[in-house]
Amino acid sequence: MYYLYMLECADGTLYTGIATNLERRLEEHNSSPRGAKYTRARRPVKLVYTEAYKDRSSASKREYEIKKKMNREEKLRLFQTP
Repeated sequence: MYYLYMLECADGTLYTGIATNLERRLEEHNSSPRGAKYTRARRPVKLVYTEAYKDRSSASKREYEIKKKMNREEKLRLFQTP
């Protein structure tokens, strides 16, 4: 299973990525040198949104859609809408 996830960084910015193990990846973002360069400078980060996919291709397509085709307001609506 692949997970698309969105993090909120300490400075209020959003980071989107994909992973097979969300718990491990969140730990890497918060404390490991293996975290993304973007999030290493904006710790701590918190998980605010996830979607599950059966394959990497589907997760990557959705990641691209969110990163390149959605503005900040559209991203916020994903996890602020009840």
